[in-house]
Amino acid sequence: MGYTFAPAWQSKSRRKKKISNVHIITSIRNALVPVHRAGYPFIAAFFGASVVLGLFWQPLFWLGLILTAWCAYFFRDPERITPVADHLVVSPADGRVSLVGQVTAPVELGLGSEPMLRVSIFMNVFDCHVNRAPMRGRIARILYREGEFRNAELDKASEVNERNCLVIETAQGEIGVVQIAGLVARRIVGWSQAEDRVEAGERIGLIRFGSRLDVYLPGSVKPRVAEGQTAIAGETVIAEYGELLKTWPVRRD
Repeated sequence: MGYTFAPAWQSKSRRKKKISNVHIITSIRNALVPVHRAGYPFIAAFFGASVVLGLFWQPLFWLGLILTAWCAYFFRDPERITPVADHLVVSPADGRVSLVGQVTAPVELGLGSEPMLRVSIFMNVFDCHVNRAPMRGRIARILYREGEFRNAELDKASEVNERNCLVIETAQGEIGVVQIAGLVARRIVGWSQAEDRVEAGERIGLIRFGSRLDVYLPGSVKPRVAEGQTAIAGETVIAEYGELLKTWPVRRD
């Protein structure tokens, strides 16, 4: 029986090619963002409609396929690295900081009549819509209020639009978090219940499709974002109690 051996340079070349393929596969996996299961019914509906429409006219199938991909993108749920120091307030949503200023909190929050710092983040239809807790604490109360569906970027939306209000009892005192529906958003989804304990950056709900999140903090809290800035849910520090530290512990979620 005879044996044949590949030259050493060929073996080395094959090993390099195999390693390269592994790196490519790993890179693709890292680039793919998980989709939250709340989006599965919508993705399936978009795809089903695409198939049906494609039976009548093929271009409609490809158009529907593009919309299906957008729907999957909309419901993406990426991992976030959250600062967990108790004096930090992180963004509850991805989007553009639309308002930063002192206002009176909505009556339903029960946070008194003293001016509070409000930071508003507007989410368009291309932003990730999974909402996260801005601080660690206990959800003291939740109130859902029906309302209108005006442009969520308007200041008036805080008072007249449909919204879901949460009050979180933190180590620094009570804060308010309000999910506000917008022109396109017609469904606010909350995953938390009163008395639940939440960690900073923990998922608390989402809004379909385009909306706004308001955070109400004591008036003495220092804002760390400006209007027009882009915020990342669970990562961007939007405000702080006391002096800002150079480093802080983080949590991966």
